[in-house]
Amino acid sequence: MKRRFTDQQIIAMIREQEAGLKTSEVCRKHGISDATFYKYKAKFGGMTVSDARKLRVLEAENANLKRLLAEAMLDNAALKELATKNF
Repeated sequence: MKRRFTDQQIIAMIREQEAGLKTSEVCRKHGISDATFYKYKAKFGGMTVSDARKLRVLEAENANLKRLLAEAMLDNAALKELATKNF
């Protein structure tokens, strides 16, 4: 079963490991694999909870802007194709 951890929980896991607990013990305690832990550490290592929240907001904004850009480019391509046709 796939579990979703909050940013605060992930940062707490990383802090436990940085405090001296072995990585395997942290992973066993929270029911995740070593690979998942290191993926979390690569993304959230050195962050505070507020930094992680800001990151989530920026990622959502970036996704929205990418979607808007794709729609604008599609509209632009359709208008160019329509302008080149001879009626």
